[in-house]
Amino acid sequence: MPQSFKTLDDLSDITGKRVLLRVDLNVPMDSGRVTDTTRIERVLPTIRELSGKGAKVILLAHFGRPKGERVAEMSLAPVAPAVAELLEKPVAFADDCIGPAAVNAIAALPDGGVLLLENTRYHKGEEKNDPEFASQLAANGDIYVNDAFSAAHRAHGSTEGIARLLPAYAGRTMQAELEALGSALGEPVRPVLAVVGGAKVSSKIDLLENLVSKVDMLVIGGGMANTFLAANGTDVGKSLCEHDLADTARKIMTAAEAANCEIVLPDDAVVAREFKAGADNKTVALDAIPADAMILDVGAASINTVISKIDAAKTLVWNGPLGAFEIAPFDKATVAAAQHAADNTRAGKLNSVAGGGDTVAALNHAGAAASFSYVSTAGGAFLEWLEGKELPGVKALEG
Repeated sequence: MPQSFKTLDDLSDITGKRVLLRVDLNVPMDSGRVTDTTRIERVLPTIRELSGKGAKVILLAHFGRPKGERVAEMSLAPVAPAVAELLEKPVAFADDCIGPAAVNAIAALPDGGVLLLENTRYHKGEEKNDPEFASQLAANGDIYVNDAFSAAHRAHGSTEGIARLLPAYAGRTMQAELEALGSALGEPVRPVLAVVGGAKVSSKIDLLENLVSKVDMLVIGGGMANTFLAANGTDVGKSLCEHDLADTARKIMTAAEAANCEIVLPDDAVVAREFKAGADNKTVALDAIPADAMILDVGAASINTVISKIDAAKTLVWNGPLGAFEIAPFDKATVAAAQHAADNTRAGKLNSVAGGGDTVAALNHAGAAASFSYVSTAGGAFLEWLEGKELPGVKALEG
């Protein structure tokens, strides 16, 4: 993609410089301990690189939604030891992100040292992107680096306001994310296949409307597919289905046809009368779905179709599962398709980019995540990017 943002490659001598590094440390906690270190691991390369070049690395992050108040259980204090353990070097902590506590802690920081400042959302000015708050943050740094793509869809003081006040750069994780997304939809190698699943069409209307103009093939799976099937006249029984969105589904199909994008819907269905592990189930044709049953996955014919589309593609964008993958045996289609995409990626035939909460869980469940070209942990920011929306935290880095 044409790179319109500066990266760490554009930074020269930074020894002794105060680098304000925005990271995502909004990690799951239990009894004061971090239970999943994925987000910390993602930002370690940037911290190590800056620290190794002698910069004073000052970490800015939010935690939870304290709404401008000091909420004790949303303090970042317990996160500092977890960062230090993974970084294998001390990480100091200051109990505020502006004011004397921050100023004094930064003054005590040696070259190459790392300091974590307290939750930016303890201040109302953070989420309001208040210029005065942003300038107080900026006063503590010489350089700003954003490595928190997952917060880039928010125009907050520490993600957007500060980037206007200091020389701004993308960290290595932000850079990798933007390059991966650019290769998937910015300037992709065609044909491009999108796999979009999940429960509801209503949560992904913008996404689908944007994708039909960008991709060559669009596989729709999960509960969303039921709404499209019903719009085409299929009786989906007791399946999860947004019948009131039939017109929206038809509009998306019409737009896809006009854009020469092939929409791929299920050819068959795996149905059951109850949603539980090991429930009695059978694969049926679309015109034979029992009135008292629900679709929980797609069958062998649909799986073969999806696999053939993956084989035809050079680029894959994946968001959402094809069935109720959390419960066996309704994970078969998601697992089969994910593993096939992983195989093609390993073989050098496919650039595969995936993201969104359920997506990461589904690919991990299939044992396929590690073989995808890029798996985003960003959630909302990843979805907004797929929807074609401008991300304020990314826009602020351009220049």
